[in-house]
Amino acid sequence: MSPSNLLKQRALEVEWEEALRRATIKYHIAGAWVAVIFNLIFGATDYINVNHHFEVFFIFRLAVSSITAITLVLRKPLNISADFLIFVPVLLISVQNAFMWSLMDVDDLQKHTLAYIALFIGAGMLVLWKIYWSIIVVALSIAANIFFLVRNSTLGLEEILASGGLLTGTVMIFSIILIQTRYNLTKREIIARLSLEESNKKLNEQKKIIESKNKDITSSIRYAKKIQEAILPSEKTIAKYLPKSLVYYRPRDIVSGDFYWFKHADDVSYIAAVDCTGHGVPGAFMSMIGNTILNKVVPDNRTKPGEILDEMRREVIKTMQQGEESSQRDGMDIALCTIDHRTNVIEYAGAFNPLCLFRNGELIEIKADRMPIGSYFGNIDKPYTNHSMELKPGDVFYIYSDGFQDQIGGKGDRKYSSKKFKSLLQSIHRHSPQEQLELLEKEITEWRRDEEQLDDMLIMGVQV
Repeated sequence: MSPSNLLKQRALEVEWEEALRRATIKYHIAGAWVAVIFNLIFGATDYINVNHHFEVFFIFRLAVSSITAITLVLRKPLNISADFLIFVPVLLISVQNAFMWSLMDVDDLQKHTLAYIALFIGAGMLVLWKIYWSIIVVALSIAANIFFLVRNSTLGLEEILASGGLLTGTVMIFSIILIQTRYNLTKREIIARLSLEESNKKLNEQKKIIESKNKDITSSIRYAKKIQEAILPSEKTIAKYLPKSLVYYRPRDIVSGDFYWFKHADDVSYIAAVDCTGHGVPGAFMSMIGNTILNKVVPDNRTKPGEILDEMRREVIKTMQQGEESSQRDGMDIALCTIDHRTNVIEYAGAFNPLCLFRNGELIEIKADRMPIGSYFGNIDKPYTNHSMELKPGDVFYIYSDGFQDQIGGKGDRKYSSKKFKSLLQSIHRHSPQEQLELLEKEITEWRRDEEQLDDMLIMGVQV
């Protein structure tokens, strides 16, 4: 055992010994006062049962109670130990009973057995000491009985044993066992309590450290949120070119793995809803990479969304070092649109994330390619499909991540589902952008109830 552990063990021993001493003092002071009072009270039974010896018995009782009371009074000035404090009355009452027995006949002996039994039962309930004190008391008690019986009694050994001696001896043995058991249990309880207090103290210290670190980490993440929000396009910028647009953005954690992106150049608006691998801090790092790559690969002149996704995939594989031998498969899903404001044509390409367009109340869904932006177990040279369509007045289209439709809730705690989500969009697409945001929030709140948000949620909508 190391020196530090030895010191800790010794400190614990000192602590439990002190706690046991305090508990012992409490019990032994109470026990000594009980001896003082009840020893005199039992004098009344002497008057009833052995009247012919009452005076000498009462003098002996008074002497025992007085000595015990003096010991209690002088406990602090004389620095009397807790064990010796109770040893005095137990031993004196044992000697007193031995003397009284020696003067009794068979009938008186039987009646007085109760007093001796009461002594040992009381000791078993109130005494807490190591077993050698019990051995000393028993040895001196036996010696006193032999001395007084030989000196004063006319009874034989068989008469003494039959008239209460055997029963008293049995109770005495039981009392010794009871005292030792209570002592061991009290000691174990104190050690266990102190160990628990020490463990709780360590846990509280560790809790404070964890809380402090958690506070620092949370503060750092909250600052990271400000950085992440700074890279997101402002809704005012989007509204400048797409007046009837909405962005429903609800990170699961402080920072998000979902992000939205917007750029306007040469009368073309580029709009993207991106879902990166993971959420929270890992997802936020991926979103920073994704945003950087989008800003890099989208030029100021016209480029088709499919070609942009092809270039994004190459950049992600290069940035994440996703070679053929690499097991790294982090990347992102994306829905990317370009809107040519001169021709009113929308072009779209997607990696897992589709485009949903509503025209005259009917849903037109354009499927995404089932290839992520990044390396995967498939043909990474296959180009993304570019879709083109002329927009008409009143058309409303949405691009989104899978976060909303994957939220758990409802009856049976199931996913919201893609089908239900598209039905929701169909039911709200004619409302104003602000009303749609309120309806989306109301729907997902009622659906989730008390369930935690499982994923980041991102929905972008545009009305032509």
